[in-house]
Amino acid sequence: MKYASDFRADGRDALRGKWGLAVLTGLIAVLLGGTGEEGPEFSLHTAGGRLQATFDFSGVSVYSFDGPADSAIARFLAGSAVYLILAAVLLAVIYFIVGSIIEIGYARFNLNLIDRKEPVFSDVFSGISVWSTAIAARFLQTLYVLLWTLLLVIPGIIAAYSYAMTGYILAEHPELTASEAIRRSKEMMSGRRWRLFCLHFSFIGWRLLCSLTMGIGLLWLIPYEKASEAAFYREISGIGESMVYQM
Repeated sequence: MKYASDFRADGRDALRGKWGLAVLTGLIAVLLGGTGEEGPEFSLHTAGGRLQATFDFSGVSVYSFDGPADSAIARFLAGSAVYLILAAVLLAVIYFIVGSIIEIGYARFNLNLIDRKEPVFSDVFSGISVWSTAIAARFLQTLYVLLWTLLLVIPGIIAAYSYAMTGYILAEHPELTASEAIRRSKEMMSGRRWRLFCLHFSFIGWRLLCSLTMGIGLLWLIPYEKASEAAFYREISGIGESMVYQM
């Protein structure tokens, strides 16, 4: 049985000589919402006669303002708050829809990387052919995780890990419906959620270091994480293939 360090080693081996392509593809996947990174977020606060406004994208501050509430910029932001919030909501919806499609394509890219099948940049857009299934799958996953989280945080986390392989399954089996892919992910991850959690947690040190680079380090870390995750999927799909797909 492989451990987190083994999957990271598999990811590094697959990326050798392909870092440039992987960084570019990963950047596009992040910008288009296909990696699960934070989406667009707008916030507006007033306190002590001052106004604070921030617009974040993928966890990085794109714009921030902190000044007197009676300044020209503050008055503009306050007066346009409703429109700015509506615009942020619309952008979040678009980000969700496009990200659902890109997630499948990015999974295909990383599986090709792990399988040594010469991944190409266009792989990241291959999910367009199953766009409706991709959107439905992400919507159902989000809904299920939210419902479980309403009970307690831990069940929500368990649910998220149960459905974590859905994108990879749809990348390999585009004929499946969203519900079928989610069900197969749940079966595949049974007894293996802790292993994936350990893999994700093993990158925490790198995540902390990347926070010191204003997110620039994520350009290299995200491809590394996703390649390692694809290696995890490949290993468990091979072990559980006969059990999972005989339905």
